[in-house]
Amino acid sequence: MAKKQVFGESVLAAKASQRKMVKIILSKKSDKGKVVFQESTIEQDQVKDFIARQKS
Repeated sequence: MAKKQVFGESVLAAKASQRKMVKIILSKKSDKGKVVFQESTIEQDQVKDFIARQKS
């Protein structure tokens, strides 16, 4: 029989402090006309900044 997990304040605080990572796959056209994919793993909070930098 499975044990029920207890969610106390300390457990919820630990969960909230964990970093949430996101995998981003960007496609670009190379000089030769082929499509090249760039894969990156970054923190969730930095997604918009990362995409804006890659577009410019």
